[in-house]
Amino acid sequence: MPHSTTPPPLELDGLAAVVTGGASGIGLATARLLARRGARVAVLDLDPDALPAPDQGALLPVRCDVTDDTSVRTAVAEAVGRLGALDILVNNAGIGAQGTVTDNDDAEWHRVLDVNVVGIVRTTRAALPRLRESRHSAVVNTCSVAATAGLPQRVLYSASKGAVLSLTLAMAADHVREGIRVNCVNPGTADTPWIDRLLSRADDPAAERTALNARQPTGRLVSAEEVAAAIAYLASPAAASVTGTALAVDGGMQGLRLRPGNG
Repeated sequence: MPHSTTPPPLELDGLAAVVTGGASGIGLATARLLARRGARVAVLDLDPDALPAPDQGALLPVRCDVTDDTSVRTAVAEAVGRLGALDILVNNAGIGAQGTVTDNDDAEWHRVLDVNVVGIVRTTRAALPRLRESRHSAVVNTCSVAATAGLPQRVLYSASKGAVLSLTLAMAADHVREGIRVNCVNPGTADTPWIDRLLSRADDPAAERTALNARQPTGRLVSAEEVAAAIAYLASPAAASVTGTALAVDGGMQGLRLRPGNG
């Protein structure tokens, strides 16, 4: 019998996804990958115009400020209205912070927690009614190795990501019987525009990048595409029995304890 020339169906065919903070970095890599695997994807971002021109056709840009509940509800409603459904929510929007416990004032603590933690709450809360209607519902939160490893000069950021980890587990418990899976990814230091901006402010950007590379056992930064692959797995039907899980994509940073040098 002749072999069929019909390509196999893509794993996310027929599914609709929303990615927050999707105009750059990990969010953009995730939105692109979900679309390549067959999903219809809306990118919610504070600056959707930053979405690269080549992606404008494949991805739906929607303006959204995750610190404003009205903005979030309006954006989710617009995305669902144009996609026709909602099956996958990727809570990726987030901001960084540097310093010890004495280096940031109350206003900065409130700002970072508002984006990184309460932003996830707002978006998920707005999306839940439509996620409950799906026969394949998945929420994936972008967390960090900072939630599970003590990093210097990252106390505020670490506190926010520790909250994201706990939030993920609690949400997974609350919604598992509704058929909604909730997981998170814990990237190590990822090579993203945020890291580029951080390095540009260092006294010696090349030396700082070398130090960041060396901090991860693989000897290099994690790529945005590698984190996106983990998110796409957790969002896909292939992970139908995976919920309440934190998937590390950190080059071994959390789990490995290597001896100095090559030993």
